[in-house]
Amino acid sequence: MSYVGEIFGLTGKTAVVTGGAGAIGTVMSDALLRTGANVVVWSRTRESIEGFLDRYHESPELQGRVFGLQLDTGDESAVAKAFDQSASPFSIPEILINGVGGNKGKTAFVDLDLARFKDILEMNLAAGLVAPTKVFCRQWIEQGIKGSIINLTSMTSYNPLSGVWAYDAAKAATLNLTMATANEFGPYGIRVNAIAPGFFIGKQNRALLIDEHTGEYTDRGRSVLGHTPFNRFGEVGELAGATVFLASSRASGFVTGVSIPVDGGYLVHNI
Repeated sequence: MSYVGEIFGLTGKTAVVTGGAGAIGTVMSDALLRTGANVVVWSRTRESIEGFLDRYHESPELQGRVFGLQLDTGDESAVAKAFDQSASPFSIPEILINGVGGNKGKTAFVDLDLARFKDILEMNLAAGLVAPTKVFCRQWIEQGIKGSIINLTSMTSYNPLSGVWAYDAAKAATLNLTMATANEFGPYGIRVNAIAPGFFIGKQNRALLIDEHTGEYTDRGRSVLGHTPFNRFGEVGELAGATVFLASSRASGFVTGVSIPVDGGYLVHNI
C-alpha cells in the first residue's frame, strides 16, 4: 500500500451518510466509497436512493460496497433500527456523516412562519444531528468503537445571512453541538468534526443566487462573489478531500471539535 493509501485509505470501514443522495451527500458518499469504505446511504425517499445507486451499475466493485436505506432520521427508533441494518451487509458503522438539512425560502423576520421555522430547526438539528449522533455514540461507547462523526456546518454557523432565520439558528447550533459533543465523547476516542461548505449552487439556493429569467447573478449572488476572494462559487467535488481527511483516523486521529471551511476564503474576507 502506498503512503497516501495508508494515511487516507478507508478499506474495511463502514460509513453511514445521512442525506447521502443529495448533491453534497453524493460527493461525500462517493469520496468514502472510492477510498475503500463500505457506504450506506440514508435518505427519506426511495427515488433518491435508487438514483444514487444507479451511478455504480457499471462498476461492480463499487456497487458491491454501497447500500441504501429509506428512513426519517428524526425518528430515533428508526435510526436505531437502521444502525443494525447498516451493519448487516458489511460491518458495524464506524463513520457517520450527518448530512440531512436544508432551508425553505427567505423572508423578513416579522413575516416568518413559525411552523416553518420549527420545521427547519427539526430538520437540521433533530434529524440532521441529534438523533443519529445519540444512537451511534451510544452503540460506539457500548462496543468500544472509536468512531468519527462529520457534521455539516455552514457559513451561517459563523455569520448570519439575511432572511434565513431558522437556517441561521440551526447551523449556529450545529457548530455549537459539534464542539460540545466532541468534548462529551472525546474520552471514548470518538471524534466529532464538521465541514462548512461555502456557496455551492444547488437546488435549494439557485433561485437566491441566479435569476431564473435572465441567468444573471442576483444581488445576493453578486454580494457572495464580492465577499469571496476566489471570486467564484464552489464545485461540490471540492468537498471530497476534507471528507476523507476527517473520516480517516490515521489522517486526523488527533483532530476533534473543529469545523473546516471549504469556502474559497469567504470567511476571511476583509476590506
